[in-house]
Amino acid sequence: MAGPGMFQSQNLSLQQVLAPQLQQSLLILQAPLLELRNLVQQEMETNPVLEELAEPTDEERQVSESEPAEDNFKEEFDQLAKLDDEWRDYMAQSNSYSGRSQEDEEKRQFFFDSIATQETLQQHLVGQLNQTALSGDDRKTAELIIGNIDDNGFLQTTPEEMAMNTGIAQEEFELMLTLIQSFYPPGVGARDLRECLLIQLKRSGRETSLEYRIVSEHMTDLGKRRFPEIARRMGIGVEQVQKAANSIAQLDPRPGQIFAEAPQNYVLPDVTVEKIQGQYQVILNGEQIPHLRISNTYKDIMSQDGSNGEVKDYIRDKIRSGKFLIKSIHQRQQTISNIAHQIVARQKEFLEQGSAHLKPMTMVQIADAVGVHETTVSRAISGKYISTPQGVFEMKYFFRPGYQTSSGVSMSNTSVKEAIMDLVKNETGGTPLSDKEIVEILGKRGIPIARRTVAKYRTELNILPSNMRRKY
Repeated sequence: MAGPGMFQSQNLSLQQVLAPQLQQSLLILQAPLLELRNLVQQEMETNPVLEELAEPTDEERQVSESEPAEDNFKEEFDQLAKLDDEWRDYMAQSNSYSGRSQEDEEKRQFFFDSIATQETLQQHLVGQLNQTALSGDDRKTAELIIGNIDDNGFLQTTPEEMAMNTGIAQEEFELMLTLIQSFYPPGVGARDLRECLLIQLKRSGRETSLEYRIVSEHMTDLGKRRFPEIARRMGIGVEQVQKAANSIAQLDPRPGQIFAEAPQNYVLPDVTVEKIQGQYQVILNGEQIPHLRISNTYKDIMSQDGSNGEVKDYIRDKIRSGKFLIKSIHQRQQTISNIAHQIVARQKEFLEQGSAHLKPMTMVQIADAVGVHETTVSRAISGKYISTPQGVFEMKYFFRPGYQTSSGVSMSNTSVKEAIMDLVKNETGGTPLSDKEIVEILGKRGIPIARRTVAKYRTELNILPSNMRRKY
């Protein structure tokens, strides 16, 4: 009987044989379109037997059955996918493995360094500082303050602490902080939310306003929306406090965030869904992927009797590698197409009427329908987008758990969230709906849902509790 050591040795040997193809297959399956195009172009640079076609012929579109090297690609691909978990464990334990060469890492870093970056808050503040006439010492003090301002625009330390750590007089830090608080965006350099709002009100000429008094004297009650308490203490009507609170809500609680916003990412959908003659059609985007074939020149070299044996071995390996690449791309496209067809078949109400009509759908269901493993579905939709009549969505958007209504209709959790949002939007301001009341209303509609689930969805939708939504 074979011992555990022999089994592990055989398993490791199998992993080492399949590792390059496993990596390539999974990488191609998971890669979004633009990344896949770059991967293919890199492979063409290192494999001389590959050549690009302007338009693929029927011969290139079909997987040839006459080549014994990979005549059972789907079975081989599934075998590779099953070994993925063991391969990950092996790679994690291997200290000698390097996923990319030094040259690849340098190219990758150059690519990221070449991307245009958005100006940071600190850069913007230093730019304004450079336009101000200051002595060398004052500039150094101001730069120390800017270095302690976070991406939200708040000062993360105090003038006292900075003075203790640097030996610079606290008065100097206070003076330079006042200067920086006059910079754009309004509210930057504040030590807390109260000071941030007061700076904005002062900058807009509302230093004597009711809003300024409320923020200055009743910030805690304002944060908890205790409007009657504020009104009682200030001797004014609750309606006046409500109006002032609405005005304060227009201020920016995180002024630095306008510089921390992620740059716009433009996505290229792998799939487009269009309604043609009353039927939804799935159109696979393959234009960005180079159409490949094995060069006839190298096929001719292999057929010549006088060719050097080492040359033939080299070309044979390159042809085998090229064929596997072509078939991996074909398998990727076919898998994505099959999944997209299942999405369209199951989400027609969404395509017609939008997110409120999204049906629950799991990866297990689609994997069973397509005939692949659940992890294959997960990899195939990773980072992929689908263009629909309702807009462009990540393919994973359609995979949601759901609820079964009393009438037997399935609803996704997205649809339930839409229903909660709609209830809150249409509630009476003076008597907002509690979580319990929302549960009861949804229950009458045949949607069974727990109170804690409503609270969870409400939090995810950034909806305040009922006691903080009341309007006077």
